[in-house]
Amino acid sequence: MEGCTLCPRQCGVDRAKQKGYCGMGKAVRIARADLHFWEEPCISGENGSGAVFFSGCHLRCIFCQNYEISACKKGKDISVGELAEIFLQLQKKGAENINLVTPTHFVPQIITALDIAKAKGLALPVVYNCGGYESVETIKMLEGYVDVYLPDFKYFNNRYAKEYSHAPDYFPVAVRAIAEMFAQTGPLRFDEKGRLRKGVLVRHLMLPGLLFDSKKILDYLSDTYGNQIQISLMRQYTPLAQVSKHPKLGRKLPDGHYDTLVDYADSLGLYNVYVQDEDSVGEEFIPPFEGEEESHE
Repeated sequence: MEGCTLCPRQCGVDRAKQKGYCGMGKAVRIARADLHFWEEPCISGENGSGAVFFSGCHLRCIFCQNYEISACKKGKDISVGELAEIFLQLQKKGAENINLVTPTHFVPQIITALDIAKAKGLALPVVYNCGGYESVETIKMLEGYVDVYLPDFKYFNNRYAKEYSHAPDYFPVAVRAIAEMFAQTGPLRFDEKGRLRKGVLVRHLMLPGLLFDSKKILDYLSDTYGNQIQISLMRQYTPLAQVSKHPKLGRKLPDGHYDTLVDYADSLGLYNVYVQDEDSVGEEFIPPFEGEEESHE
């Protein structure tokens, strides 16, 4: 963790001595580890995904739906050995997979924990659930460890990426990262129960007023990958307290915009697409997070 370059921020901090851009030091910090039933059907399956929510984040999305753990860094510190035991406990509980949520800043520790857990019998597929703003070098470290990549693809226009996530280079960085993910996994592979066992599932959370941007993302994914990847179009944007007064984000999606986007995906010939109904919107879909909350920096 000395001179950390795990994420595209390349902050170079010695995280054994101070916290990086992600807000985390060397110690692994998690906010929740349990069966999670609110992922896409091919991830949650019948028994739920074994989701481990890591605290901290190298993106600064002002609308973050997991604000408690990403910005406020709510959670508890654990050892690498304890993380390995958590993986094994989730397997015992019947989890469909090990779902690593916002894991980028802990990749070296996660790899060690997976090695320990596999030596003790861990046999579940591993899902890498991230914001899409990833370093290719870090993704390459995960080859052979990750079976399913689950990245966000938040923006096409970097103007919005800068304004909403403080990441003015989001699009080219995400494009390169997703390309590496696809190079590792290849086209989608499902088992007899419809569970995704190998491949890339790209999520796009539609934001208020960005219908044109969302369409451009679909254009890119269609032109580049066609139906070799799964796409999840998410309508669950919820304006939480931190953006309640924001002139653009302090509101729900305008009526009809999401349905227009779904129709556009269909017009492109995309059929590996998950869609959400109106009942998926609301704070009740944000899981409860455990542990202490750190002061927001």
